[in-house]
Parts: sequence; structure tokens; C-alpha cells
Amino acid sequence: MSPVTNRQLYLHQRPVGIPTADDIRLRTVDMTTVGDGEVLIENHYLSLDPAIRDWMSGNDTYMEPIGIGECIRSTTLGKVLESRHPDFVAGDYVQGLAVNGWEEYTINPGELLSKVPNDGKYPPRYYLSIFSGAMGLTPYFGMLELGCPVAGDTVLISAAAGAVGSIAGQIAKLKGCRVVGLTGTNEKAEWLVNELGFDAAINYKECENLSEEISKVCPERLDIFFDNVGGKILDAALLNLSDHARIVFCGAISSYNASEPVPGPYNYWQILAHSATVKGLLTTNYVDQFDRANTEIREWLESGKLRFSEDIVDGIENTVEAYTRLFSGMNKGKLLVRLAAADQ
Repeated sequence: MSPVTNRQLYLHQRPVGIPTADDIRLRTVDMTTVGDGEVLIENHYLSLDPAIRDWMSGNDTYMEPIGIGECIRSTTLGKVLESRHPDFVAGDYVQGLAVNGWEEYTINPGELLSKVPNDGKYPPRYYLSIFSGAMGLTPYFGMLELGCPVAGDTVLISAAAGAVGSIAGQIAKLKGCRVVGLTGTNEKAEWLVNELGFDAAINYKECENLSEEISKVCPERLDIFFDNVGGKILDAALLNLSDHARIVFCGAISSYNASEPVPGPYNYWQILAHSATVKGLLTTNYVDQFDRANTEIREWLESGKLRFSEDIVDGIENTVEAYTRLFSGMNKGKLLVRLAAADQ
């Protein structure tokens, strides 16, 4: 039986700073009918990702801004309730990569969706975490295709305890690199070293001079900087580059909540001084390689070479509060919201 109404979170106004319940509000709307070629999804998990904040801003980015009054665009994982598309049947698990929304039900064209295995080997939600573009695939392609790690390289990861950073660092370790993580608490620093196998971790919030601290921990300088943050952390890393260093520009969480233009990086000239390269990472550039990448990620998981963490919050009504954790550093690993319909 198809649902009659749908609870969803929509953009009421463009946020200034970290989004609040005044900016993103919960409403109940009537469901529309499923048209030809479309699929009705009962969402089980919502993905909470830093990039969504940029889509709320109205800025010119790699995706269309979320319009005022529109449901918050996101990646979700759910079950098909009704299908008028030949590739899907009721009961299938599907993912919509940055095309679904923070809502209980989504109707979308089938060509925008991908089927998720439900064979009992892994929970379907893993395709919203470790096997997704928002967690496993982003660091996989960023590190291997853009970072190009070589055994013996020194690698620095910002936001290292987050969904992407924690995996990026482990992949670099698998390639024989010395890996250092930047994070905001001593607990996370210990987790990176003691559980994930990082060689060292720096709590940047306790550093009077972050550039000097990076220099102490990485005396041979940085061959790869995997950047999820930008801002002052990027500037500190730039002062520690080795010649021909590679910078992977994955995100800039430090600036997503800025209300004024963000200056810098002040030390941009270091890129020239060290003949460094900076490459921007969009995981969607590698869609045709997702299956191959996930095959290798599964092998690492099953052999115990790769570990990951999920931070799961229950209830659509708690989504906005949970989302703020990304900007306060309170989350560890992949942040998801589990909806009432979830069965795994």
C-alpha cells in the first residue's frame, strides 16, 4: 500500500553559519503518484555529508543549489515500494547518489538510482557508508588516482577521524606510507593510532603553531596532503610540502559555514616553490569504476586490513541536530540517520 503523506526536511532559508532548525524545517506533504519510469522508495537511511551545506548556500558549485522550499538533497538508502521502471521491483534495495532527499519517501526516475545487493553478506546500509561515494569510494579514488602514494611517502590527512579521512589514511598505510592524521580531540587521535594504524596524530586544537607541530611530526615533509578542511589547516600544511608534493582537494569544511568570502590560502606560493600539484576530487568522475573499487574494498575488509566506523542517529526529527556534529567535530566515522522504516 502506497503512503499517503511524507515527512521531509526542507530548506526554509539559507543558513548563516551552521544550519539550525530555523533554516531546515520538518513538514508533512501529500505523496504524488508514481509516473512511468519512476520508482517509489521507502528511505531507511539518510546520508549526512559536509558538501550538503554548500548546496544550501546558493553558491555556484559542482551541483545546483538547493532551492528555498525544496527538500534537502542527499544520498539515501531504501527499499522499493512501487516501481514503474523495468530495472526495479518492489523489495529491491536502492541508493540514490545525491539525488534523493532527507525525507521518509522519495519518488525518482529509475535511471538516477542504483540497486544495492541484499544477499545477507553485508547490511544494505554499508552501501551508504563504506561502499558509498560518501565514504569508501571518495578516499579510494582520491588517494590512489590523485595522491598516487609510493611506499615511504609521508601523508597528512585533515579531518582524519571523519568518514573520508579515516579511510584515506588506511589506504595510504596499505601502500606503505607513513600516515599522520589531523583531528580535534585526543580521543580521536588515540583511535586513529591505536585502532586504525596511523603512525601519528595531531590534535590541532591544542597547537599554538600548527605548522611547527606538523614539521616536528613530519620532519621529512609532506609528499601527500589529503585535505578535507581547507582554511588555516591548509595553510599550515602548505608550509611543510616536499618537492613535487601532491595535494588532494577533497573538501573545505572550514569554509562551508562562512558568511563572507574566505581569504587565502595565504601560503599558496608554496605550491610554486615546491613544484607541487593540486587536484580536485569529484567521485562522480569515477562512476564507471565503482564496482572494481568496491571489490578491492571488500577484500581489505574481509582480510582485516581496513576498518571503519558508522555514527548512526535515529529519527528524521533528529537530523538537523545530528548534522551540526560534522562542523563541531563530534562525529566519528560515517554519519547516518536511521529512519523508522529501517529493518537492518
